[in-house]
Amino acid sequence: MALFADLVGRLADLLQPFFHASSAAAAIVLFTALVRLLVHPLSRAAARGQRARAALQPQIAELRKKHGKNPERFQKALVELHAKEKVSPLSGCLPSLCQLPAFFLLYHLFSNTTIGGEANELLTHTLFAAPLGERWADALRDGGVLGAAGFVYVGLFVIVTGVAAFNFRRSKRMMAGAAASASVASAPAAGVPGEHQQVPGLASVMKVMPFMSFLTLVTVAVVPLAAALYVVTSTTWSAVERAVLYRDMQAPATAL
Repeated sequence: MALFADLVGRLADLLQPFFHASSAAAAIVLFTALVRLLVHPLSRAAARGQRARAALQPQIAELRKKHGKNPERFQKALVELHAKEKVSPLSGCLPSLCQLPAFFLLYHLFSNTTIGGEANELLTHTLFAAPLGERWADALRDGGVLGAAGFVYVGLFVIVTGVAAFNFRRSKRMMAGAAASASVASAPAAGVPGEHQQVPGLASVMKVMPFMSFLTLVTVAVVPLAAALYVVTSTTWSAVERAVLYRDMQAPATAL
């Protein structure tokens, strides 16, 4: 933790001539961008995996026809097909999972008053008028929603809401396009699980996934501002990145 605190402090010192009192906040944004750059190859791999899964729809339709009366055999054949084509239905989760350590590091760094037995000087830094170690509840107590610190959170909530709405519309279009393509290829045989049902609970997750972007609002409200800034930066990056990586997969859905 002390090494991480030193890294953030050094980045803040480098950015201080440009961002002054908000240099630590700018350092967190820069750190988030560096993390996302490191994770970007996984994001590209996840996009390739989703394209590969879409390309398997005709073969999956054939398996449904062949094993329509035997759901267990269909599920086994589906797993074998994915293994043969080296496609994982959970590959899209890897970029998010790999970012969790960075988020928790920031969370703990700005939740502790001491680091390595010394006072945590990073807690003295602010984003405009909002201390990086405080939460939305602290801003509401000190000045209200439109107070100096509260207004910083208003800005973050506006950004997060805009990104969440963008992600919601894009996810709905992609899921509608995937569902339409699957139905054109072949309707599932009675009693035969679909592609996402090979992993227990995955079908339910897919249904609620378009709404999960709005949970970011809750995260921003309850974690320290430094961690909230990481979340806002990362989700904004993710929205732009996915729009670029999956742009060719949105065209069929838009045409429907």
